[in-house]
Amino acid sequence: MGQPKWSLPLGDENCLQRTIRILQQVVSPIVVVAAEDQDIRGLPENVKLARDQVPEKGPLAGISAGLESLHWQEASGTSEKITSAYVTACDVPLLKPEFITAIIKKLGDHDLAVVKEEKFHHPLAAVYRVSLADRVKSLLAEDRLRPLFLIEESNSREIDVEELRHVDPELDSLRNMNRPEEYRAILETLDLPVPDWLE
Repeated sequence: MGQPKWSLPLGDENCLQRTIRILQQVVSPIVVVAAEDQDIRGLPENVKLARDQVPEKGPLAGISAGLESLHWQEASGTSEKITSAYVTACDVPLLKPEFITAIIKKLGDHDLAVVKEEKFHHPLAAVYRVSLADRVKSLLAEDRLRPLFLIEESNSREIDVEELRHVDPELDSLRNMNRPEEYRAILETLDLPVPDWLE
């Protein structure tokens, strides 16, 4: 892409700022997980930054850092225990608040609720119990890095994408940007200007 996906401009904000703004309509607190040496700027003051202490281990390490940071969170001057967290990538600018809410409602008494599209799981479109932090750390220690291991070894609620079309008919909330043409397509969908470097 030529630059970190989180920093891609989307009008007056970058991709990460847009994702945070959407999340803030549904969940609180919000934690951004970044690599140890990653320079993340422009976060709202009420967003916590957690550092991924296990480099080069993929999304499972990021999930671990995020869950670990949420064990206890100060809220309104009192200690409020956070029991679960919606986990997303930073490059899903078409994410819909209703999509997040629908997944949260499916958690019930499960350890996690994850979107499944045919045989493919979306571990970055899922709700995880904070109590899974130790299990995630064990998987990392064993070098079992695929989020599928966590899904298989937990009391998981797999959500077929068809269950979510009533809130997101085109499943836009799952559209991320791995290539310049995908970024351009999302800019066009949002009717936003295309940066000069993408021309």
